[in-house]
Amino acid sequence: MRHGSTRWLRLATLAATSLALLASAVPRDAAAQGLYAPHAVKQAYAHGTRSRDGRPGPRYWQNHARYAITVATTPPDRTITGSEQIVYFNNSPDTLRTLVFRLLVNIHKPGAPRAGGAPTDYLTSGVHIDSFGVNGQAAPWDSSGRYFTWQPVRLAAPLMPHDSVHLSLNWHYDMSRQSGREGAIDSTTFFLAYFYPRVAVYDDVNGWDTHNFDDALEFYSDFNDYDVTVKVPANYVVWGTGTLTNAPDVLQPAVVQRLRAAETADTTIVVATAAQVAAQAVTVQQPANAWHFTATNVPDMTYAVSNHYDWDATSVVVDAATGRRAGAQAAYNDTAADFHHMAGYARHALGWLSHNWPGVPYPYEKTTVVEGFAGMEYPMMVNDESYADTVFSRFVAEHEIAHTWFPFYMGINETRHGFMDEGWATTFEYLISVADIGREQATKNFQQFRASGQLNELPIVTPYVSGDNAYGKPAQGYLAMKDLLGDALFGKALHAYIDRWHGKHPIPWDFFYTFNDVTGRNLDWFWNNWYFSTDYIDLGIASVTRAGSGYRVVLDNIGGMTAPVDLTLTYADGSTRTLHQSPAIWQANQQRATVVVPGGKALRSVALDGGIWVDADTTNNTWTAPK
Repeated sequence: MRHGSTRWLRLATLAATSLALLASAVPRDAAAQGLYAPHAVKQAYAHGTRSRDGRPGPRYWQNHARYAITVATTPPDRTITGSEQIVYFNNSPDTLRTLVFRLLVNIHKPGAPRAGGAPTDYLTSGVHIDSFGVNGQAAPWDSSGRYFTWQPVRLAAPLMPHDSVHLSLNWHYDMSRQSGREGAIDSTTFFLAYFYPRVAVYDDVNGWDTHNFDDALEFYSDFNDYDVTVKVPANYVVWGTGTLTNAPDVLQPAVVQRLRAAETADTTIVVATAAQVAAQAVTVQQPANAWHFTATNVPDMTYAVSNHYDWDATSVVVDAATGRRAGAQAAYNDTAADFHHMAGYARHALGWLSHNWPGVPYPYEKTTVVEGFAGMEYPMMVNDESYADTVFSRFVAEHEIAHTWFPFYMGINETRHGFMDEGWATTFEYLISVADIGREQATKNFQQFRASGQLNELPIVTPYVSGDNAYGKPAQGYLAMKDLLGDALFGKALHAYIDRWHGKHPIPWDFFYTFNDVTGRNLDWFWNNWYFSTDYIDLGIASVTRAGSGYRVVLDNIGGMTAPVDLTLTYADGSTRTLHQSPAIWQANQQRATVVVPGGKALRSVALDGGIWVDADTTNNTWTAPK
């Protein structure tokens, strides 16, 4: 998720050519209908790469690569230089005559297609490929940049199925003065994200991923192995994705000792302070230090560099079965009061998310929250702003850390299907907030930040749509399914989905059909309603009538969305009672439902309360007994 003090939850929409396929709304009597699927998805079933029970098919494949990267930076000089060796494996059944590269920092080039404007300090000349080689031979590179954030490269000899190719690149670019998802946080603090050319995803459904990064929609990456060396001057600390393999070569012994102690600590340890860095008491004192990081089967590598940030670290048990711990670190300006608590916030998030929802152990060795301006997640890294409100700081950090499972562990195509990424992070954000601050306040926060109603009548499954259709609305759908199934069955289905698809590239139908398969229920009526239709949340009380000694309350589903609802009953004697109704009341008839209220006392009034499922029109949500 990207946000900032002036752009919290900025909504962005990119018109998709495939939107026409969803132009006709799914009718409300769609309980017996199957799920719409594009031709490419049907072809995946026909080819055996996907299965209609939600599992990877017997012929499922995905490509991957091994990257060896050396990158150098010498702040305040903003020029970043790098070299890399890539071994790219074609596991597909296709002969690849062209490779597609991603050059994401070209979003800074003047004229690049982007969702919003770009001030001068954001603009640069983009990435410059200084040399390019294929299998040890120099090869041409189109330097026109006309594709901006992606680049096709024709191979002299085709890459055959189940073969590999060796690629080499030398490159440089200038880091932007204005920091966004990456860039100069200040003159000597840089955030290096998306900093290296990489081979784009080639998958079994859509082939090459050639959508331009527009600085609003997000990313899609293969699972790769990385060996990365970051070269910086003395007194610069580097935080990043992966295992720091040579801490004694770049850090002084006392710092290494504190860092190692934090790996098993339940409390926060101050690894280094800005004052210690200034006193040359943190890094090894040589002209340049080469920080070496490795990681396997991860979608990206990201780094932060500074010569004046504080560094805190702690850890938490994330896997109760094995006792495995994960580290939680923070890097920040000493003046950022909230960040003095950030390692603890990260520790809490790792533990809670691992043991509760999603309830799958955090899959990596650590996470580091860096003070910046992005409000953005990366594998094992978070770039967050500092806020005066520490509760809000924790809320934002928890959301970004929740992204570890979706999209990184699950390999989601965030660009095409943001609801599979941001929707889940928003779901977990709400659930951990309930634990942190109570259901009432967590619900108010959801209503304020997430249930905006914008884009509310556009199907969630529509490709390339952000805003409410990526965040609040799909989260409401996931939480409504949780309400429908109950925690135990919902958790079983969610864990099966994660188990089947982690380290792979699931699409929406894999999720929907996994839930159908694991629960043993045909939930297509729900998926059609929430994710494929143009319906919205608007319930109303049609009538309240006597039924024996009790009452019959008839509800109209005016907007069509099958949302849960609470009926608050106030009796003539002043007592109250709440009847919760799950989405199950709408399965037989998505337009009208009847709720039977047991008898015994006279009703004075009935009111509907949707909680996080905010009603579009509340004027018809109350009934008062006639006098």
